[in-house]
Amino acid sequence: MREGQYAPALVKVDAALGENPRSPQARFMKAVIQTEQGKTDDALESFQSLTNEFPELPEPHNNLAAIWAQRGDYQAARSELELAIKANPNYATAHENLGDVYSRLAGSEYNRAAALDAGNKTTQTKLALMKDLYAILPSSAAAPAVVAPVQPKLPAPLRKK
Repeated sequence: MREGQYAPALVKVDAALGENPRSPQARFMKAVIQTEQGKTDDALESFQSLTNEFPELPEPHNNLAAIWAQRGDYQAARSELELAIKANPNYATAHENLGDVYSRLAGSEYNRAAALDAGNKTTQTKLALMKDLYAILPSSAAAPAVVAPVQPKLPAPLRKK
């Protein structure tokens, strides 16, 4: 997978899932592969399933947030990142991504305020600062998402209680 060989990686992941269909590691990797292959609807479903079954794992929440942010749904991304941080308060990637999502939400509100009151110089200044910030943040052409999927650091397979 690290070499971009998604089809063979998917075969291996599917084989692992055949042996252990509940494996959060294998399911996470499959969702990452789906994301990399551009199958974002499938990845969204896979990450949602993981977060429902394993809410204590922060990585699936972070990656689900990435998909929401890429689609421009920053409220949903914010919610998922807050869940990731709740699951692991020391998860630096989720904190950074949450900051990026908040900046997008702030920019949206400054745009709205500028549209309502074009003469407000304070709003115009803040909006200009946000545009400068966006210029240095990574983004995609289709949707200016700043949250990126990360490789998992999942614990050993979870045991049933």
